[in-house]
Amino acid sequence: MQVCATNNQGSYSFRCPGCTLAVAKLAESRVVDLLVSSGVKLSVWSLPAELDEPRQGAPISYDDLLEFHTQIEQDGWFEKLTSPIGRNDD
Repeated sequence: MQVCATNNQGSYSFRCPGCTLAVAKLAESRVVDLLVSSGVKLSVWSLPAELDEPRQGAPISYDDLLEFHTQIEQDGWFEKLTSPIGRNDD
């Protein structure tokens, strides 16, 4: 049983006794109260603060993601990524 302290949304998960697959369900507050009162362990978490940060620039596209993937397959990708803008050692 998990409840988000930021928006008070709850969920729970269990393993189906018939097929043994993991099942996850959203839970209203009354379901959360019922499960916790019957002994289910409650875990409280918060949304990351980064979600509240202002966003700038265009969203990342599939082409951006593909280009990044291509770049990190090359030797020296991290140094190229972290080098100051305008520096051209190529």
